[in-house]
Amino acid sequence: MRIATAKQNYGADEALFDTSTQRVWMAVLLLALVLYPFLANDYWLYLACLVAIHAASATGLNILTGYTGLVSLGQAAFMGLGAYTVAVLEQRYGTPFLLNLVAAGFVAMLGGVVVGVPSLRVKGLYLAIVTIAASFIAHFIFGNLAFTGGSGGMTVPPPSLFGFALDTSFKIYWLIVPVTLLMVLGAANLFRTRVGRAFIAIRDRDISAEVLGIPLLRYKLLSFGLSSFYAGVAGGLWAYFFRVVTPESFPLILSIFFLAAIIVGGMGSILGAILGAVFMTMVPEVLRIGIGLLPIEGDTLRYVSPVRTIVFGLLIVVFLIFEPQGLAEMWRRARRFFHLWPFRT
Repeated sequence: MRIATAKQNYGADEALFDTSTQRVWMAVLLLALVLYPFLANDYWLYLACLVAIHAASATGLNILTGYTGLVSLGQAAFMGLGAYTVAVLEQRYGTPFLLNLVAAGFVAMLGGVVVGVPSLRVKGLYLAIVTIAASFIAHFIFGNLAFTGGSGGMTVPPPSLFGFALDTSFKIYWLIVPVTLLMVLGAANLFRTRVGRAFIAIRDRDISAEVLGIPLLRYKLLSFGLSSFYAGVAGGLWAYFFRVVTPESFPLILSIFFLAAIIVGGMGSILGAILGAVFMTMVPEVLRIGIGLLPIEGDTLRYVSPVRTIVFGLLIVVFLIFEPQGLAEMWRRARRFFHLWPFRT
């Protein structure tokens, strides 16, 4: 059995990749992401882009809920703020898409900071209710203000790079996936810093964290702001991907979707947010394809089709019962098994 080398400095302790094996697998993953659009058809490219958008937003929610311990059901509203920001800037001003995405993140961050103000006084379910109220307010704004297009929404021109319009799934893939990778890398590095450790201290015991000198309101607002920034950028990517933004695009059920994603994937884990986003996006599609392959037609298919929703819900319940720490813990357990094989843990 290989004996791990002791870490002799803080740099080694904080490294993103502990071993050369991890670096090799990361290089393989990056190579696979580069080759994927050349091998996949439009449908699987569509799913890859959707997974990346969901992963970016779920990562932001995990910063707030998984690492800071603040429950939020407003992630869809912050995505909506980002999407409408991109739509307005693209349609009326024609500003560059990278500037639009950054602006979308900061507009959503401002909304997140405003919503996060009550977090010093309320927590748990009460804070969740505050974020639900923010979702309803945002939905009202999206559907009733003139500059958002009202209930009809807004169309979004495709982003362009050096005069080339990113108007297909293949082309937009090269925008969505790299931006998502940068956001995930940023989140992973965040928790190697003092700010990230302050978030974790607040989650574990906020009173003790305050006694140790951590200003709760400042860091809670910062957590809300960072989470909302991620949601805003994800919403901007969503607007560029679907090319239309309406108030119905960001319902409350979408916020529940992201909360379920980080629970199934593993709260307090960057990998968990990614795995949860993949699970919540891909499993319904796999079930739909599986039901479509069954030799049933007509009225029978109409009655069988809702079964995939039931199976999807049951899968989530099974994860919560038998693996409450999510898919990330299953991955870590598998790594430990192969690391020690053929010896028993």
